[in-house]
Amino acid sequence: MANVLTDLAADIYKAADVVGRELVGFIPSATINANGSERAAKGDTVRASFTRTASAVNVTEAMTIPEGTDQTVDNKTLSITNARAVQIPYTGEDILHLNNGIGFETVYGDQIKQAMRTLVNEMEEDLAIEAYQNASRAFGTAGTTPFGSNFSEVAELRQILVDNGMPANDGQASVVMNTLAGTNLRQLAQLQKANEAGGTDLLRQGTLLDLQGMMIKESAQVQDHTKGTGASYLLNDASHAVDDTTIATDTGSGTILAGDIVTFAGDSVNKYVVNTALSGGSFAIGAPGSRVALADNAAITVGNSYAANVAFHRAALEIAMRAPAVPDGGDAADDAMTVQDPFSGLVFEIRVYKGYRKTMIEVAASWGVKAWKPDYIAVLLG
Repeated sequence: MANVLTDLAADIYKAADVVGRELVGFIPSATINANGSERAAKGDTVRASFTRTASAVNVTEAMTIPEGTDQTVDNKTLSITNARAVQIPYTGEDILHLNNGIGFETVYGDQIKQAMRTLVNEMEEDLAIEAYQNASRAFGTAGTTPFGSNFSEVAELRQILVDNGMPANDGQASVVMNTLAGTNLRQLAQLQKANEAGGTDLLRQGTLLDLQGMMIKESAQVQDHTKGTGASYLLNDASHAVDDTTIATDTGSGTILAGDIVTFAGDSVNKYVVNTALSGGSFAIGAPGSRVALADNAAITVGNSYAANVAFHRAALEIAMRAPAVPDGGDAADDAMTVQDPFSGLVFEIRVYKGYRKTMIEVAASWGVKAWKPDYIAVLLG
């Protein structure tokens, strides 16, 4: 087999380095499960175990050892849902034309960059959607870009997550926002003053600094959520309790969608994020669920549309990425190379297929995303 990629390896790795610096915030903030030596088929499953909240008992002296309390260990699954590729065809004449001008290697390297950029943006968007539609609660005002006068929103988000039990001091929590929120944050006078910000990085370089123990990042894929049409719904649960995540409804009309923000009469503090859309008379909010016990027939209000900036802990969100599956013995590819981006850890496969006076270069990846812990995710409304 001709090793046609060897001479171009430097261009490929250089392209991977450049893509690692794209404007992405969710990928570097999430857990990355990437393996350059394994392949995965679309629909494959990755499993993870999760322990439930433990129950304590009174210590009672006895001459026999207690049996202990049985515990249930749950498992959750992540599916590889995407097998995507960017395909770049070249004829012999195309390559000759390029070599007579700027050079095939230069253009080829740029095309690899763009291919990886396209795939990275798709992954970033998948993570952004998965994160905000599986959050616990929200803070802020829908339709109003945060950080208009101060950065108190960061402290409010941290409180939501810490109250939910998120590890607070391991440096793994991030706030990922759109560039509108990032611009507001950069314009805050107190962050531009070296004596107050602790340095000149923001003023001179535009670098967003960590705030309140949270890493601050921007993403081009922060989603704009359009609210459902639900109105006049009431809670249909006479025994509703703290920590309930299933919300039974009656009366009302219209849709309540995943990602909608709902509030309840009798709870003036909390804005809950819908994780599972209204179906069959109920919908689900994110764990840990209701923060107060709600009364039967409490009015349910669906909040306005918003930009979904997200705060989350690395353990809450994962992307699993592999090279796409190929048949035993290989396919018609003349050569293949797996490239792992040294900045993000993402794994891409480059394959070259030769035809009649024509070559097709493919950049491909398979991936899936999962929000494992809604209680470690909160939405900052914009």
